[in-house]
Amino acid sequence: MLDLVKDESERIDSRFLEPACGSGNFLVPVLERKLATVEKRYSKSEFEKRNYALLGLMCIYGIELLADNASECRESLLGVFASYLDLDEPDDHYQAAKTVLVANIVQGDALTMTDADGDAIVFPEWGYLGKGRFQRRDFRYDTLTQTSAFGEEGTLFADLGHHEIFEPIKSYPTLTVAEIARG
Repeated sequence: MLDLVKDESERIDSRFLEPACGSGNFLVPVLERKLATVEKRYSKSEFEKRNYALLGLMCIYGIELLADNASECRESLLGVFASYLDLDEPDDHYQAAKTVLVANIVQGDALTMTDADGDAIVFPEWGYLGKGRFQRRDFRYDTLTQTSAFGEEGTLFADLGHHEIFEPIKSYPTLTVAEIARG
């Protein structure tokens, strides 16, 4: 299935959302492809390799109804990431990856677009600014999915002057890996 979107699955900053991610059987191969691209492009610089690997992880999202499956998905992705970079738990990139996965792999219901607490699902959009600095902006999942109702009343495309979908509900100051690791 990933070969159908080969270019996107190998692009470090392409975003993938699995709305029923289970234990990560689809998301793990996506991460592996992204890390293979990181290896090709950045293997000569450990600094860039670590940061682009983290960006690849940051661009993977999942929603899972069952708590144990969501946890297993996070653990599987973290295991692949940590193994690729040969990281141990005390490393800031390891801890940052854990923080990212808690935010990106949500226990919730993709159909009702709510998390386990009944609140609206919120996903962070992560960006790598270079020199070890990252940007985070949070968006509501239900707002992001309004684009699927192209041309319907009250959507982004019904009134092209209205751009609610591009307005984050929260923006963060520029973050370092150590700051992300501290949550």
